[in-house]
Amino acid sequence: MMKKRNVDLVCDIAELISLAEGGRDRKELLQQVVTSVAGHMQADVCSIYIYDDEDRQLTLRATQGLDHSAIGKVKLQLGEGITGRAVRELRPICVGTASQNSSYKFFPGIHEEEYEAFLAVPILRGLRRIGALVVQAGEANYFTPNDVKALRAIAAQLATMIENVQLLDEARIEAEASEVAVQKKVIKDSIIRGRSASTGTARGRAFTLDAANSESCMLPDPDGNGHTPEDFEIAVEKTADQINKLQRQTSEELADVAVLIFSAHLLILEDEQFTGRIGKLIQSGTDAVKAIAMVVNEYVEVFSKSKMPLIREKVLDVKDLGNRLTRNLLNEESDAADYRGQIIIAHELLPSDILKLSAENVEGFIVSSGVTSHNAIISRSLGIPMVAISREQADSIPDGEELLMDAEQGCIYLSPGEGVYAKYRDLDLAWKAMHNASDMKEETLTQCGDRVHIYANINLLSDLQPAREFKAEGVGLYRSEFPFIVRNDFPTEEEQYVIYKKLVDQMEGRAVTFRTLDIGGDKMLSYYSNVNEANPFLGMRAIRFSLQNKDIFSQQLRAFLRAGAQADARIMFPLVSSVDDFVAARDIVHECMSSLDAEGIDFNPDTKLGVMMELPSAVEVVDELAQEADFLSIGSNDLIQYMLAVDRTNEMVSKLYLAHHPAILRAMNRIVAAGLTHEKDVSICGDLAADSRMLPFLLGIGLRKFSIDSVNAPMVQRLVNSMDIGKAESIANRMLDFGRISEVDAFLLECNLAPETEV
Repeated sequence: MMKKRNVDLVCDIAELISLAEGGRDRKELLQQVVTSVAGHMQADVCSIYIYDDEDRQLTLRATQGLDHSAIGKVKLQLGEGITGRAVRELRPICVGTASQNSSYKFFPGIHEEEYEAFLAVPILRGLRRIGALVVQAGEANYFTPNDVKALRAIAAQLATMIENVQLLDEARIEAEASEVAVQKKVIKDSIIRGRSASTGTARGRAFTLDAANSESCMLPDPDGNGHTPEDFEIAVEKTADQINKLQRQTSEELADVAVLIFSAHLLILEDEQFTGRIGKLIQSGTDAVKAIAMVVNEYVEVFSKSKMPLIREKVLDVKDLGNRLTRNLLNEESDAADYRGQIIIAHELLPSDILKLSAENVEGFIVSSGVTSHNAIISRSLGIPMVAISREQADSIPDGEELLMDAEQGCIYLSPGEGVYAKYRDLDLAWKAMHNASDMKEETLTQCGDRVHIYANINLLSDLQPAREFKAEGVGLYRSEFPFIVRNDFPTEEEQYVIYKKLVDQMEGRAVTFRTLDIGGDKMLSYYSNVNEANPFLGMRAIRFSLQNKDIFSQQLRAFLRAGAQADARIMFPLVSSVDDFVAARDIVHECMSSLDAEGIDFNPDTKLGVMMELPSAVEVVDELAQEADFLSIGSNDLIQYMLAVDRTNEMVSKLYLAHHPAILRAMNRIVAAGLTHEKDVSICGDLAADSRMLPFLLGIGLRKFSIDSVNAPMVQRLVNSMDIGKAESIANRMLDFGRISEVDAFLLECNLAPETEV
């Protein structure tokens, strides 16, 4: 291989920039830059992206090595892809194997997937984002720290020239955008980029079901056949039959969360003010389809303006009902009248909306108001892809447009061609192979024979089947809040008991860990209006809510204790901030045990009680907590968020959300050490539990219990099988010695553990 000539490269770029100052064509100069960089660095690809601050988008403007047809067409939102992340986070990102990186974005037809090594450096003037300089190579782990330094030096020199190019391009892009707007034409294979909420791919036609859109029903065809009042009555009967059937079906398949989720549909359908008014309009000569639309829109307007959240939540119910009535009236797919073959576009969705639309065979969701964690979790459990985009992007998608959603990467293809479909068929096969459970073993052992336990995170009872297929050793985390979130009131003890008992029974003797109610933050109950907080993540949530609402807490605890009567069931408390929190919760558990005993109701008196370690204050008193509790569980997502004071959904600070921050490493080590000292089990859940680059550290500090989404079990088991505990302990000890993030980064790169590096 020829030697890289980075010093010569910096000199040559300086000469090119001097030519730019002399008035040379900017577009030509950009191409000369990428050609020069690729040659000097012996890279297969070099590309320049220019950033538009107004629409927060990067556009490919020059490339050496990629298909030149991509110039001007390949676009990335700020934060999207490895390049978008580098620019958003104002730092270079060096990735050894791009195809395995969670931020990697696939673009069909430009052949970028052929190159594994990926180095992206932001082009900046101060903190102002100008663009990005990217190099790629077919050989994995090709770029070195010296390459990073060289590319940073080049990017710094390019900033002024690129800024001038950007100004010229912005004017041209605006003109092109105006022309496209006038044409109102969807370009084949055009892409909208958003944020992934629930992974997977979906194909279907766009259908807008938006609470803020007054056009809730189809408008009548002026040349179509009229419909009689009798036709409308038949449509009403057919709709009622379909809704009753859906309710029965969902009650069987989603018994834990499907309690009367279609009740509002039936109540509205049976309301004389609704169907009666439509019938009268039809009798007076109004076309039946138009009559449905008129009355539905009246209800939408009234519901939308209500001060009561429960009433406002019925907007999508009445719209869905109107569309179902219309389709039945028109005899469209009389056996279905659902959302089969359609991708729903909505400004906002409730968990109950997701469940209803899932029962109606929706293919995927596109939302434009952001994604709450519980919506994402429910969609993942139901296996429905979901992507979040801006309101403007959502409004630009015409109803009926053929879409292909790649929710893994947050991409939405409009009018995709056969080439895109073929590529995604191949990617789906590759994903299935990577997550194939056929080679899962009953036990997980390290290379040196140490036993590691893999448990499943369970959100809905429907998650139990894949948990068993992936040979989960039990339930490490059951999120008990979902039966609360999707309802219109608090479930009773008996309703909860039925759900929890099914969970225990279906795990067939394997361990089950119940987490008590964790509402608050972005998981609010619409029917509990006693809380109105400016900062709900620091407010009345999790164990704080439970201790403040003892009656609700006691009913849940009694249901847990009863369900685990003949099982290995455990209870853990989320967001514990002190020993006092745990003791107060434990006292209530003991009170529940006493009352159940007095009533002669069977329960497990030996139920283990544990603490979720998520707060800095809990870490400071971990020894005392380990003495009092029966077990500890590291809730990695909240631990990182609260220790670093970083909201990972806030793109302004999300680059600071670092699992390998020295403070996080030391906190986790301290928690595990306290558990070992006091002979208490310690497990870990959250995204970190399935993070391949952090697994050696986690094993090295002594963690042996991992609670993960079942689909990740094959990957985690294979990684554990390849690990030697002695080597993992050595890695962990080195990482714990570092006091700077940069030192940890360098070490991970040195060990070839990090899929990406920060510089």
